[in-house]
Amino acid sequence: MYDVILKNGLIMDGRGGKPYKADVAVFSSSIALITNSNISRGKKVVDCNGKIVAPGFIDSHTHSDFLFFSDPKASYRVGQGITTDISGNCGIGVFPYKNPILKEFVKDVLGEWKDWNWNDFSSYKAYLQKNGMGCNEAFLVSHTALRSYVMGNDSLREATEREVEDMCALLASELDKGAIGFSSGLYYSPCVFASPFEILSLLKVVASKNKIFSVHHRSEGRGCVKSLEEVLEYAKESGVRLEVSHLKAIGKENEKNIDVMLGMIEKYREEGVDVKFDVYPYTFGSTSLFSLLPPRVLAYSRLEQRMALSLDSERRTIKEEIMDPDGWDSVYPMVGPDAIKALYLSSHPEYNGMTLSEIAGIKDLSDPLDALFDILEDETGLAVMTDVTESEENLEKVISHSLSCFGTDSLYSSPLPHPRSFHSTVEFLKKYVMERKLMTMEEGIRRMTGETADRFGLRDRGTLEEGKAADITVFDPELLSLVDERRNRGFSLVLVNGKVAVENDGITGELGGKVLTI
Repeated sequence: MYDVILKNGLIMDGRGGKPYKADVAVFSSSIALITNSNISRGKKVVDCNGKIVAPGFIDSHTHSDFLFFSDPKASYRVGQGITTDISGNCGIGVFPYKNPILKEFVKDVLGEWKDWNWNDFSSYKAYLQKNGMGCNEAFLVSHTALRSYVMGNDSLREATEREVEDMCALLASELDKGAIGFSSGLYYSPCVFASPFEILSLLKVVASKNKIFSVHHRSEGRGCVKSLEEVLEYAKESGVRLEVSHLKAIGKENEKNIDVMLGMIEKYREEGVDVKFDVYPYTFGSTSLFSLLPPRVLAYSRLEQRMALSLDSERRTIKEEIMDPDGWDSVYPMVGPDAIKALYLSSHPEYNGMTLSEIAGIKDLSDPLDALFDILEDETGLAVMTDVTESEENLEKVISHSLSCFGTDSLYSSPLPHPRSFHSTVEFLKKYVMERKLMTMEEGIRRMTGETADRFGLRDRGTLEEGKAADITVFDPELLSLVDERRNRGFSLVLVNGKVAVENDGITGELGGKVLTI
């Protein structure tokens, strides 16, 4: 007797092939049978007529490293049909861990957790799994964690040759323990201070293990073309497989560069570089409000930053650096204060949801940068923002490109996250697949399943095949919609390793997930 039988559903197998009607039988944690023959002997039989039966969605780009500590059920993941997350992106991760400075580097994106009872990938994996997980999680080794482990409190500089050697040895060890690749965020501290020698040395380790390099490259604004070329050249020289994170060109003046960037990626692929990119289905992004400061200031500790912002002379200098940047990605002048919103502020919650222009108006300040500086000077906790980063036209170009795969860039550091953390799958399928018709439904599902599994080496996921893991999402495309700011409608059933995580849009609490390794 099977544990679950899904009857009469329209099968979209995750490879992009022609849909077909069939029954799917699940036994234990695996897909046991896919057949046109009638099967009915199951502990749970679900009629899927009029619904799509797809592999569980795989999110290529998340920041869910701490999510399971607060929500073991992973409600906001399985509630949108996602059964596997890939975390540790943008060079921001929590292992290997030795020095508490890492907590400071990651808190705006990942949030805070008091008990860091791990030191490497193996102990983090054990700690994560001990209370159960609602969905699967695979991890990249983060550049920030490597630098913090080896360089400690002195990581806001170029590493010495010996320190690079130590980072390489540590990276090799973590990859051997099952981490699926390596990520860097060359836009963020402390990764922004890495030399080409350091980056190439680390990438040669990744290439030797045949794993992937995911990168938030140095500039997504005025320097986006040069910045993309930098990481493409690293990939060409090292032989590493390259995944460019959330490909975009920020600011109206840079919109034309998206065609240049897509052309560059195609050219490098023709030359033998294995490069693709991920994209989330929104024109506005979210990150730390502190990231608006110049790299020189980001090299300070948070206390030093706040002290600098208390001085009029420093404020004047920082303003000049922001408005006339030299070799770094200054988002503020590219998008403007009307497009930058304080999503969540620990120390000034009264400004949550307001733009910098609105905050400046309330404080009777003529320059919104002074409002920004006042906020950051006072902030002792989280400061998370959203910013309108690109045009709808450019987003559609990136989404529809054959080398893109689906990601959400979800982050749960604050009580008021970006909607991409809750609704990305519905937004992608409803808006860009069904309404805008950028691709067929079967192709859209391939981008969310088989494509991502293949890209990151998850060989037992991503497609509906006998013998593969029973990660399955059943949904009615006509019912896909938002219930409220955190919940979705249209998901009849979500299985994670054969366990029912979602039934009729409700979270069951079954903890079928695990940490995936390769």
